[in-house]
Amino acid sequence: MIIALNNKSNLEKEEFSIYKENLEKIKTKHKMILCPTFLNISQSNLDCISLGSQNVSASENGAFTGEISATQLKSYGVKYCIVGHSERREYQKETNQEIKEKIKKLFSNDIIPILCVGETLKERKSGKVEKKIEEELIPVLEDLTEEQKKQLIIAYEPIWAIGTGIIPKNEEIKDVLTYIKQKSPTSSLLYGGSANEKNVENLSKIDLIDGFLLGGISLKIEKIKMFLQKCK
Repeated sequence: MIIALNNKSNLEKEEFSIYKENLEKIKTKHKMILCPTFLNISQSNLDCISLGSQNVSASENGAFTGEISATQLKSYGVKYCIVGHSERREYQKETNQEIKEKIKKLFSNDIIPILCVGETLKERKSGKVEKKIEEELIPVLEDLTEEQKKQLIIAYEPIWAIGTGIIPKNEEIKDVLTYIKQKSPTSSLLYGGSANEKNVENLSKIDLIDGFLLGGISLKIEKIKMFLQKCK
């Protein structure tokens, strides 16, 4: 299983130092990816955990104040990068075209994108889940090579489940993952959105899930340990 930890905008310098020490002590058979804030990336030299980023610029190096380029991430040893998280789509108004450009930049720097897709509660209730997934997925896939599609990681995160403690039924998750697999058969699939140590055993029954993208729980070492122990 792939377990990606999205720290979001959390953990100050000293907090992260302690967090990192405790995280490094965790022993697991699962592949771990840590996605800290940009400020903590330079401290994230962990032997058994791959380094990820929460975002990347759609631009190259240059006069783009506040942006972090893919080449800069690569120089710090970043191997994975979250792209298109719903929080950035909503708060930073990221478009599908911008996300597509980011993914191009990542692949050109040998960084594997973790593309987030997912619907709002309104879209689910109105039967527009597949339409929303297609809008977010197809523009990205159309310019990728078969090898890039194989490397791409797609994280299904129903927006209404993120941080709410409410998750779709297994059958609903499987339906969406099946649809994604039809569009990109060789990509690895993660589930995110209130996945935790209490529901991971049930979620792990969904055979299409290759791993999980964890948000709030990623900050809690003991809960991470429990999650990993219960993860198939």
